[in-house]
Amino acid sequence: SVLARHRITVMAPKKAKKRTEKGSSNVFSMFDQTQIQEFKEAFTIMDQNRDGFINKEDLRGTFAALGRVNVKNEELDAMLKEAAAPINFTIFLTMFGEKLKGADPEETILNAFKIFDPEGKGHIKADYFKQMLQTQADRFNEEECEQMFGAFPPDVLGNLDYKSLCHVITHGEEKD
Repeated sequence: SVLARHRITVMAPKKAKKRTEKGSSNVFSMFDQTQIQEFKEAFTIMDQNRDGFINKEDLRGTFAALGRVNVKNEELDAMLKEAAAPINFTIFLTMFGEKLKGADPEETILNAFKIFDPEGKGHIKADYFKQMLQTQADRFNEEECEQMFGAFPPDVLGNLDYKSLCHVITHGEEKD
């Protein structure tokens, strides 16, 4: 199935391991190797100037790559202030670990879709979403797009109800 090949990975932290007697808290122990590798790939994509840190211009470039070009400086500054230090990979992983502790998978996926819906309408244009699926990250081919839109068809206006899609992804059935 399309969603099996292009699984939407919800990277929830592994069960907390017992801390050593010293009480150390290694962020790398929160995730398995596959998850760490996926975070590393995301970090590398975001670190556009390849200096090992994510700064304001890296964030601006990441948003632009996602189709959002008019991000306010205040918004970027607020994001950067969430970090306790300059955002290298360890800080990046720590921030995700803190955000994902107890995170609801459906809410996590919804938040990912909201990037494509800045007005918060609850739907996105199917054509735009198809373009993103075919040009970003783990790209869909035409057949996979047809398969996905066959399972989750847009409405008569060409909108994809991503809230219902998220519910099906996380619960395996349509909402009533």
